[in-house]
Amino acid sequence: MQEQMAKTQAELAKKTIEVNACGGKVKVTANGEGDIIAIKIDREVVDRNDVEFLEEIVLTAVKQAVEQGKALAQSEMNRITGGLGM
Repeated sequence: MQEQMAKTQAELAKKTIEVNACGGKVKVTANGEGDIIAIKIDREVVDRNDVEFLEEIVLTAVKQAVEQGKALAQSEMNRITGGLGM
């Protein structure tokens, strides 16, 4: 089981989740372990007079990407362990 878990961890690091915010103008990509690996921001949402808006959008997208990455990892581990709570 440990060998299968290690293999799954390696596979999760290769899987990606992309979260779009603000109509796709902000994209955050995370891997299956919940690590953020990329952030793309369309120039249209960059307003030097309203930086707080951009910060809020990016933070929301990052949180969603991390949550989805962790959920994917949990789902894969539950599949392996049969839900033993490891």
